[in-house]
Amino acid sequence: MGELCLGLDTSNYTTSAAVFDGETGENRGQLLTVPQGALGLRQSDALFQHVKRLHLMVEQLRADGLLGRIAAVGASTRPREAEGSYMPCFLVGEGQGRSLAAALGAPFYPCSHQQGHIAAAAWSAGREDLLDRPHLAWHLSGGTTELLYVEPEGHTVRVEIVGGTSDISAGQLIDRAGVLLGLTFPAGKALDGLYPQADEPVGPFKVKLNGLTFSLSGVENQVRERAERGDSPANVARFTLDTVIGVVLRATEAAMSRWPGLPVLCSGGVASNRQLRSAMERACGAVFAQPRYSTDNALGVAILAHRALERGAAL
Repeated sequence: MGELCLGLDTSNYTTSAAVFDGETGENRGQLLTVPQGALGLRQSDALFQHVKRLHLMVEQLRADGLLGRIAAVGASTRPREAEGSYMPCFLVGEGQGRSLAAALGAPFYPCSHQQGHIAAAAWSAGREDLLDRPHLAWHLSGGTTELLYVEPEGHTVRVEIVGGTSDISAGQLIDRAGVLLGLTFPAGKALDGLYPQADEPVGPFKVKLNGLTFSLSGVENQVRERAERGDSPANVARFTLDTVIGVVLRATEAAMSRWPGLPVLCSGGVASNRQLRSAMERACGAVFAQPRYSTDNALGVAILAHRALERGAAL
């Protein structure tokens, strides 16, 4: 085992802290509280909940005997590695991370939330080697549906968006379908559970693919119409998920034709869907994060901090 690194992530829906020692890692996280029937949180509300909860996640690591001498601290400081990428909720993790690092006399390594997702997915799938070679990746979450070209850059990765949605994300579509059905937000797990109960082969909506980009706003209207005319919740769930799976799979196949031979890594909460995983593994051998590391977590942040420390990255 190597030196222990602490990672913090304060995304819009999960507060988390994690440790990684070069071989093993552990994450402790808690979903933010979203009012029943709501489709999300205002940034001010998310930020307030993170302030109240982040220290509890670190204390949980301590209580579980997972905290030793911390050699470096990392935090996600922005949604993605791009000019102008910013969300106030990440200020909580960054501020507390920089304070902890200063108090410990340890280096602080920032990264993006998206880079953390990719690192956690690769490590949890037993494919940390992907962080040192070009590959394609999907970031499929409540707020993001992006197809990425990823290549190594120092201790972390450089990410280029090459496809995905032009409007609402796959996670937003799934959550809005769930709220229409009276399910708790976020609704991904509930729709996944309903899927096998569908009593008819519903068939997906054929989403138009423009290069590697597509729109899901029209699908939302189709989902609403099905729910309002009394289709069973299971049939609505299957229609929604099959539509997402169909277009993601077609976009992946198109990307693999453009970049032949590159592996495909899938991360983000939507990537924990069992039907999507099965379809993508069969069709293109996609690599998936373990389900508990598909959703928002700080483990990838801790992994990148450890790689930075190990490689003597500049602060």
